[in-house]
Parts: sequence; C-alpha cells; structure tokens
Amino acid sequence: MAELEGVLKIRSDMLPFLGVPGPSSTITYTRMQGFTAFSVSKNPSEYSRQYVDEAQEQTDVTGYSPSIAFGYDRYIGNEVHDFLSELIDNEVVGTAAVVQILIVDTTKDNLTEDNAVLRPYALIADTEGDSMDAYTYSGNLRVKGTPTWGRAEVAPDGLTATFVPATP
Repeated sequence: MAELEGVLKIRSDMLPFLGVPGPSSTITYTRMQGFTAFSVSKNPSEYSRQYVDEAQEQTDVTGYSPSIAFGYDRYIGNEVHDFLSELIDNEVVGTAAVVQILIVDTTKDNLTEDNAVLRPYALIADTEGDSMDAYTYSGNLRVKGTPTWGRAEVAPDGLTATFVPATP
C-alpha cells in the first residue's frame, strides 16, 4: 500500500475569530477560545431535473447557505464568551444578533495568498447549561451576507487578528 503524500491539515490550523465591538465602533477580531464545537456546513442549494432523453437526473449547485454549529464552555472574563453569552442570555434578535466571524487558515502564507474569510452570521441560540461539568452554550451561526476573502495576520500572542480584504 502506498503511503499518503502531503501534510495533514489539523483542526487547529483553522482559527475562528469573533468581531467584538469596541469603543467608537471599532471591531477587534478576537480568537474564539474554549469552543468544543465549531463545525461548518455548506448547505448548498441545488437545481435538479431530469431530461426526457436521459436516464439520470442532472444537478447543479445554485448557491450556498453556510452555517456553523458551535458550542463553548463558558469562561467568565473571556471577551468572546461575555459578548456571545450576553446576546444569548438577553434573547437579542434582529440585526443586533448579527456577528462577524473571521476564519483564518494558518497553513497559508498571508503575504502571498488569501488566507481568511470574513462573513456576517445571525446568532441562533440553542441550549445552555446541558453539562454537569461546566456551564455550556451551543447553537448555530447562520449566514447573513456575502463572504469577504482576504488576508489576515494573527498577532504574535495568537489572540487577535487583523484583516485586509482582497482587492478585486
């Protein structure tokens, strides 16, 4: 059996950051630490049909509606947890429940290629407190706008990132 070539991409190579609002409408992309789940589903829209002269169906992808299933152990004093938990605890709705998520691929060189995507998501809370070990929150982030591809640089401490959109 031939050995598999290449380098295995591990889960922690893809770092999520939350756009946390700061003073005077500034946004800091802060690393989403303490998350036990962060699974992206692409949710493609399909157009399927069968032509009378063919025995099989034809399918085209006509769009995507990504969502992210998340879960985290609640840490008091963690800026991301404080922000998300406040939205969930206060049952915030509408545009006030839209968050900015930046996902950075650390296996790519941000000096030579796009390594990140920034996208708005609606925060859809699901459960809280379903563990006897730690107080937990879970839910889904559902797409609320178009993606912006670009280059992100993660700070040396790994806790924040800066983002520059790609030029068309």
